[in-house]
Amino acid sequence: MTEVFGYPLPVILGQLMLGLVNGSFYAMLSLGLAVIFGLLGVVNFAHGAFYMLGAYAAYLALNLLGVDYWFALVLSPLVIGALGIVLERLLLRHLYQLDPLYGLLLTFGLALIAEGVMHDYFGSSGQSYPVPRALQGVFNLGFMILPVYRAWVIVASLAVCFSTWFLIERTRLGSTLRAATENPRLVQAFGTNVPLIVMATYGAGVGLAALAGVLAAPVIQVSPMMGNSLVIVVFAVVVIGGMGSIFGAIVSGLVLGMVEGLTKVVYPEASSVVVFLIMAVVLIWRPAGLFGRT
Repeated sequence: MTEVFGYPLPVILGQLMLGLVNGSFYAMLSLGLAVIFGLLGVVNFAHGAFYMLGAYAAYLALNLLGVDYWFALVLSPLVIGALGIVLERLLLRHLYQLDPLYGLLLTFGLALIAEGVMHDYFGSSGQSYPVPRALQGVFNLGFMILPVYRAWVIVASLAVCFSTWFLIERTRLGSTLRAATENPRLVQAFGTNVPLIVMATYGAGVGLAALAGVLAAPVIQVSPMMGNSLVIVVFAVVVIGGMGSIFGAIVSGLVLGMVEGLTKVVYPEASSVVVFLIMAVVLIWRPAGLFGRT
């Protein structure tokens, strides 16, 4: 049997596939962060909290209202995105002309509030969310048994990520968004409602985090701290890809997820820090990130 790094090839391929599932979550969360920072210049430390709230919105919608998974995929991002818009209008818009550190501190405080509130209501134990019937079962890939739901996560994440990239980088709407953030006065002079664009952009970035939370709910238990540690890794992914680079966030998230998965086989002790080691190397070699503008 063919071996790679001293391990059977099926084991390596299986771990890479599992890493791709994690990388799909990294890519979606990194995408939301990159959209918000790239277009608004806000370091959104509450992103992990919005991811957690998206999962809880799906959980509560199912248990209180009977809303199934497929409706939750639409409803949860809309509800949490609307919450993000309210916070942007009430709080964040006052900080755009200040040092980004103020936005980081504010969103960090919002994350602590969200986690504390959910902890008080639901406790620290996780809540299970069922896999939808249509996505139950497994695929036999030959080298591993892959649950259908995890395959769906990969496909859905890739579709959302590259659709968002195309919208921002290849459409007239995306050009308007980028122009409104680079020179808002000029764009406003041409009759574009810049505050509305800013508000919608933040809401869309938050909605992406909530969508990732819904996708994650059947995979991991829904808990108040589910986004706490993940957001640190996601920030590292964004830095590696290049702060504000949409394409960089997607590619880095997917690749680093697989690197992390491979490390769990080759050298398990380093799997929790490999992303940060790569970040350190990238910052030394290319401070703007792999896809960032120098």
